[in-house]
Amino acid sequence: MTKHDIEKSSVEAVPPQQAYGYTNGSSAPRAPRPTTIGNPGTLGLFSFASTTFILSMFNISTRSITHPNVVVGMAIFCGGLVQLLAGMWEFPRGNVFGATENLRKARDKFRGALRQTRFMDDHGCRCAKVFPSARPSIPFSSYGAFWMSYATILIPGSGILAAFDKKSELQSALGIYLVCWCMVTFFLGFASLGKHVGFILLFGFLGVTYACLAAGEFKAHAGATKAGGVLGVITAFIAYYIGLAELLASEQHPVIRLPLGLIHPKQD
Repeated sequence: MTKHDIEKSSVEAVPPQQAYGYTNGSSAPRAPRPTTIGNPGTLGLFSFASTTFILSMFNISTRSITHPNVVVGMAIFCGGLVQLLAGMWEFPRGNVFGATENLRKARDKFRGALRQTRFMDDHGCRCAKVFPSARPSIPFSSYGAFWMSYATILIPGSGILAAFDKKSELQSALGIYLVCWCMVTFFLGFASLGKHVGFILLFGFLGVTYACLAAGEFKAHAGATKAGGVLGVITAFIAYYIGLAELLASEQHPVIRLPLGLIHPKQD
């Protein structure tokens, strides 16, 4: 038998500190290895675009469709749940608008957004920590909540629609609901001004879409609702484009790279 035979070799006892990752007899464990989280941006953008496209086609009255209730399932699971998950997965990435790793690195290069510092953890271990300068807000989670809330309004069992005796009162309530999301969209659009042209166009068209739909509810004007539907279709294709651009940018050898108009701020 060789000395490496497991049946003949001796078993060496190690202290508990060493077994659990403690070194040199100290109470400080080794720094945890960094983990990599895949980019969920394309998932969120495609989900948003698909749900927006379907509802917008209904708002245009495509093939004489006047009731949007078919979009309920799509709004709950695709536009709602999937976007909410994509937003939650963006938090540990430190991403605001779901840009790809390549776009994020380019942005950080010109902005100096990430400042790596040293800090002492609770066990006295020196580790690296990264502080992003971007604001920690995730549009995916917000619009995921929007789609879930909109689907809840359309579900008959919720009793929301049945609670309004007058149609004009319901339209006013829906108009206020859409105005609220119009404001949220323009706030997010303002925050996207330093990112790239794609997101500026996305939030710009989406904000105007909400405004047209709100006007259609307040004034009971079918033309405004159809205009919102047309703008919604354009918004959906912009989201599709950004999602595809991010998907291709995440590949090592993409067949093509789609430009997004990355904005490089002036250096101080």
